[in-house]
Amino acid sequence: MARRALRFPSAGSPFLDLFSRGRAGPSESARFTPAQIEHIRRTVMGRTPEVMLKVTGGGRRVGAVAAHLAYIGRHGTLDLETDDGQCVSREGQKEFLQSWHLELSRGQYRQPHGQINAAAGIKLVHNITLSMPAPTPPEKVLTAAKVFAREKFGAKHRYVMALHTHQRHPHVHLVVKAEGTDGRRLHVDKAMLGEWRQDFARMMREQGIAANATSRSVRGQTKRAAKDVFYRTHRRGHSYSMREKLDDIGRELSATRTITDPARAKMLETRNAVIEGWNAVASKLEAQGEIVLAGHVRYFATHLPPVLTDRERLAQQFIQHVRAQRLARARVDHRGRDRALERTR
Repeated sequence: MARRALRFPSAGSPFLDLFSRGRAGPSESARFTPAQIEHIRRTVMGRTPEVMLKVTGGGRRVGAVAAHLAYIGRHGTLDLETDDGQCVSREGQKEFLQSWHLELSRGQYRQPHGQINAAAGIKLVHNITLSMPAPTPPEKVLTAAKVFAREKFGAKHRYVMALHTHQRHPHVHLVVKAEGTDGRRLHVDKAMLGEWRQDFARMMREQGIAANATSRSVRGQTKRAAKDVFYRTHRRGHSYSMREKLDDIGRELSATRTITDPARAKMLETRNAVIEGWNAVASKLEAQGEIVLAGHVRYFATHLPPVLTDRERLAQQFIQHVRAQRLARARVDHRGRDRALERTR
């Protein structure tokens, strides 16, 4: 009989997860716990900063892992901190990495017949980033990240981390060995990521920092297009696919003065489900006597940001970019005319 690994969710999982994908709330007999009510309040009233936790891949070769360690160590300017609290300098990274015996992790898996390099596709580590928006104190982010790593991976998976403060948002890079001390591998799925975000937000709050972990759809947000996209694509030549998208948007706007996107219908369906979920939350809050909070929930639901697909957002940026260019040219022409008039006087 095959054995399956089961993962039980963290205690006190917030109610918002139950309709984050458009599902309705629990039965009429269910009541919100104080922790769930506080989560709702943080989301709709407090404008609480959202934590960011993402898995940015993981090396499949020892050389790639070594390169990533050099990166998070800022190529020698930062020491790395290990799971046992030791600091690793740039000179000690090679020896430290050898102690993980990553080359043995690849060799423990039998290659399927006819696939000579099948083991090359096995992920040796998971690269995780834990972040908070400015002006969160970096030392608080680091402390919460240490608690997170110890709780999730301590005594099971080797890990190393480094705090980065060179950007506006302080963040911790965490590298976790995929193979545990018992030989079992760590598999990260979407449900686990959601659970990790909730836990990291709780650990930030334990540090006295307001933090929340709610999905974008629940907050009425859609994926944002990259900032300064026109500068990066046209001036520096980055992203050929992005240039194609912008050229296509420009042609469609010139021909029809509007933008169509098949993804909009699905996004509207999700938005309607989210609003329905928020209204269900408000009704249950009213039944529990939380009248004021229920009013805030209904206001929040009716004032969510407008639905915009990535293509529509790029079109907005394209229009703003064209208008800014025209305004800049008009100012230059206006100054040129003024100087010409002054010379004729």
